[in-house]
Amino acid sequence: EAGVTPDLLFTSMLRRAIMTANLAQHPALWLTLTVAVYLAGDWLYRKTRCMPLLHPVFVSVAVLIGLLKLTGVSYQQYFESARFIHLLLGPATVALAIPLYANLSRVRQMLGPLSIALVVGGLVGILSVLLLGKLFGLSPAVLTSLAPKSVTTPIAMALADHLGGSASIAAVAVVVTGVMGTMMVGAVMKTLHIHDDAIAGFALGLSAHGTGTARAFQISSTAGAFAGLGMGLNGVFTSLALPAVLAAWHLY
Repeated sequence: EAGVTPDLLFTSMLRRAIMTANLAQHPALWLTLTVAVYLAGDWLYRKTRCMPLLHPVFVSVAVLIGLLKLTGVSYQQYFESARFIHLLLGPATVALAIPLYANLSRVRQMLGPLSIALVVGGLVGILSVLLLGKLFGLSPAVLTSLAPKSVTTPIAMALADHLGGSASIAAVAVVVTGVMGTMMVGAVMKTLHIHDDAIAGFALGLSAHGTGTARAFQISSTAGAFAGLGMGLNGVFTSLALPAVLAAWHLY
């Protein structure tokens, strides 16, 4: 047909082929693709010596979004197919207690500094969003949605929804924060001359939640243990502090 470019023709043919074969209805399709894409991204990430822009989470999200757009499959269809991965989040979070228990004596020694870092880091994570949002003229609903960006997705979505924001925006903010945190951690630690895995891990978990914790385990088991601790504590702290901060900011 006149005016049809090769890329549009290819997209149309691919979408039609997938729909004709009813591949979108196969329960294991998107689960398999998600795992395969992540493994390919992780392989690429390691081959490029952990290049920040090629972080496997970032690459996986970009590739899967492209595949969903090409095939015309809705996110709801994708989520239903890949729900098993989502169900593993709970057990994976609980399993973080194992390396944390192995480092319990170190946690006790650092309890004071960790508590200070938790309060300061948690408040900075919230207040930085509110200050920047005010500077750019964002609405109260958007500010409320972005404020819990540094905690894990289920907590952030619940907080945003309960406090009058958008759970969807909160979820996107959490993903972006996690990816950016893992991309920046190497440069930040090198600039600040931080060589202690416990400090690096706690900072990652505190600021970049689950994605940061996964990155911390690539550094060492000690970093991963402290990242899990930081992620868990910040989830509790933010849940308690965010309503009070928003009230003081006259947003809640």
